[in-house]
Amino acid sequence: MKTVLKTEITVKDICDGFIYNELEGKGLFGLSGKLTIQPEYQRNYIYASDGGKREMAVIESILKGYPLGLIYFNTVSDGNFEVLDGQQRITSIGRFVTGKFAIKDENSMEQYFVGMAEDKKARILETKMLIYKCEGKESEIKEWFRTINIAGVPLNDQELLNAVYSGQFVTLGKEEFSNSQNANIQKWGAYIKGSANRQDFLECSLDWVSKGNIGDYMSRHRFDDNINELKRYFNSVIDWVSTVFTDVESEMRGLEWGRLYEEYHKKSYSPAQVSAEVQKLYGDPYVKNRKGIFEYILGGSADTKLLDVRVFDEATKKSVYSTQTAEAETKGESNCPLCAIGHDANKSKVWKLVEMDADHVAAWSKGGTTSSKNCQLLCKTHNRAKGNR
Repeated sequence: MKTVLKTEITVKDICDGFIYNELEGKGLFGLSGKLTIQPEYQRNYIYASDGGKREMAVIESILKGYPLGLIYFNTVSDGNFEVLDGQQRITSIGRFVTGKFAIKDENSMEQYFVGMAEDKKARILETKMLIYKCEGKESEIKEWFRTINIAGVPLNDQELLNAVYSGQFVTLGKEEFSNSQNANIQKWGAYIKGSANRQDFLECSLDWVSKGNIGDYMSRHRFDDNINELKRYFNSVIDWVSTVFTDVESEMRGLEWGRLYEEYHKKSYSPAQVSAEVQKLYGDPYVKNRKGIFEYILGGSADTKLLDVRVFDEATKKSVYSTQTAEAETKGESNCPLCAIGHDANKSKVWKLVEMDADHVAAWSKGGTTSSKNCQLLCKTHNRAKGNR
C-alpha cells in the first residue's frame, strides 16, 4: 500500500459539498463531492451519542490549535477518495460548520458556527489537516483498516466484519438493523442489548441466522442483492419470543434467543400459563437468577440450576445437623435418613457435617421452601442420587 502525505487540504476544502443525513447519521460527502466520508465499511457516526461531548471536543481542539491526528484517504479513482480513517472527526467538523450543533464559548454560552466571530470562523475553516492519501489493493486496504482505532474508539467485532465483507449485503443490513430511526428498534431493544449505531442489532441478527458463524455467513452472502433470509429469520425469532412471553421483563434483554428459538420453537406453549409462571417465579424470594426463568419455563420447568435457587445458609445447616444427629444417636441409627432405612453397613453410620449436603425435603420445584422446616441433611451419595424427586 502506497501513502502520500498531504498538508494543504483545509477544513474549508473538506466541508465543501458536505452533506449529513439526519435519518441515518451519516456524513456522506465532502471535498466538492470527491470525498465519500462514510463508505460501506465504515461504522455509523457515533460522536453525537454521548450528548455531543466528543464532537464538541473536536471543534474546541481546532480553536485551541491542538492537533487532530492523522487522517487517511483511500484513492478509489483519479481524484476521488473515501475516508479510511478519520470519518468521525470529519463528520463532526462538517456537522458543526453546517449548523447541526453548538459549542460552549468561554462564558458557557452556546455558539453555532454561523454566529461566531469572523476570526474564529476563519481559524476553523483555514485549519490544515494532516492527510495521508493511500493506494492499494482492496485486501491491503481492508487488512490495514482492521488494525486501526478511530479517535480512540476501537472498532468492535461487527464493525470490523462490516469492513472486511463490505458490499451490497452489508449496506442493506446496516440500512435495516443499524438505522436508529427504524421504528422497530424499540421493540427489538426489549430482547437485544446494545445500540443500532454500534452494529449490535445487525450482529445479533447475523449471529442468530448463522448459528454463531457470522464471518462465514457474511463471506457467503457478501455479494447478495437482498437480505431476505436474514430479515425472515430475525423476525421469526422476535415474533416467537414476543408470542410465548407476553410480558416484557428487563431480564429478557441480551438472552440467547437465537439458541432458545432453535431448541424450543417447535414446542407448543400457552402464553397465559407462561405469563402466570413467570410472575410466580418473579415473586419467589428463593429465585436468585431471574434471567434463567425464561429458559427454565421453556424447558418444562425442570432444570432448577437455571434459577440458582437460594440454598440453605450455614447456620441452618449446622442447626439441622445438630438436631438430626442427636435424634439419630438416640435411636442408634444413621443421621442420614436414607442410610437409616437401608440395609448396608451405613445403616447406623453417623456422618460428619462436611460429609453431608443440605437437601429440600419437599423439592423446591414442587413447592418446597428453603427454610429450616424443609431442610434435611443427607450423606453426599444419597443427596446426589435423590436429585429432584
